Amino acid sequence: MAWNEPGNGGKDRDPWGNNGKQQGPPDLDQVIRNLSNKLSGLLGRRGSGTGGGGGLGSFGIVVGLVIALVAWVVSGFYTIGEAQRGVVLRFGNYYQTVEPGLSWKVTFIDRVFPVDVESVRSQPASGFMLTKDENLVRVEMEVQYRVLEPRDYLFNVTNADDSLHQALDSALRYVVGHSTMDDVLTVGRERVRQETRALLDEIIEPYQLGLAVLDLNFLPARPPEEVKDAFDDAIAAQEDEQRFIREAEAYAREIEPKARGQAKRLLQEAEGYKEQVALRAEGEVARFRELLPQYQLQPELTRERIYLETMEEIYSKVNKVIVDTPEGSNNMMYLPLDKLLEQSANRKTKVDPNIITSDYINGLQQQAGSDSGQAGSNSDRSSIRPTGRN
Repeated sequence: MAWNEPGNGGKDRDPWGNNGKQQGPPDLDQVIRNLSNKLSGLLGRRGSGTGGGGGLGSFGIVVGLVIALVAWVVSGFYTIGEAQRGVVLRFGNYYQTVEPGLSWKVTFIDRVFPVDVESVRSQPASGFMLTKDENLVRVEMEVQYRVLEPRDYLFNVTNADDSLHQALDSALRYVVGHSTMDDVLTVGRERVRQETRALLDEIIEPYQLGLAVLDLNFLPARPPEEVKDAFDDAIAAQEDEQRFIREAEAYAREIEPKARGQAKRLLQEAEGYKEQVALRAEGEVARFRELLPQYQLQPELTRERIYLETMEEIYSKVNKVIVDTPEGSNNMMYLPLDKLLEQSANRKTKVDPNIITSDYINGLQQQAGSDSGQAGSNSDRSSIRPTGRN
């Protein structure tokens, strides 16, 4: 039988309790009140036997406290990145520095400030600055740094990055003010950079910024636009000077080894010539010492022999022939043998000087006379001179 069937059975099963009266949707407020009463009765029965209202209140407080405690504990967990360090403050005072990873803090008591200590940061400094020689140049420099001590970086000064920027600007202006314009623009740039680095370290050391300066980049300085062309020409001339110096040094490195080799060769040749002359002189001395006893025994014969040997050696090195005239004549004949041999060579006739005899000389005399006249009549081809030997 259905629950809404007419009759007594259906009346008892009406869920809205209308019992056959006018049926309609129940009151929503009444449903909520009924559900609340059932839930209150259930919580009351689970209590310690006290009154239902008191048990419900105590249990609610405990549940609330547990939930709040769990939320408080969970809220204390935090993570520090691999490139970071965490600075923990407890009641506003420094407590510790936390390494990378998962950590826990006391919520509402501790505060954590993560600081990046691995990345390289930069701060620029630029502007028009007055040099030692009262010139105005625009200088740009950039400092590269990273955080070394997170605690000092956060709390020793108000803003460590801004303090470093001001220190760099002060150091740069001081160094530029004690340098000439040419040093800043051309040859002295490295010196300016090194002096600025040293002065910057000296300035920031007392403040303990917790920073480590890695490098300074000195960007190209520029003169005022009114004189820029003249300074460009000066820089180009200095570059040409350096190029010429390098070329000269390369040429010197190439020439010097050759010159040293030639000098060494000349020294060795001089030493060899020295030894040769010394040995030849010693040989001549030894030869004359051997001739001395013979000369003392027969002076005339020895003198004649020495004379003949000397003349033989001298005449063997010349290409001219001198012929003695017959006795009673005070003249001797000069034959241009070199010219005659040259003419014979032109006629493809080979003449051996070692086989020249008196008959051959007479034949050459007659040939020369036919070409250039009688001997003694032509001063260019022959000459008649007094004999020089008694």
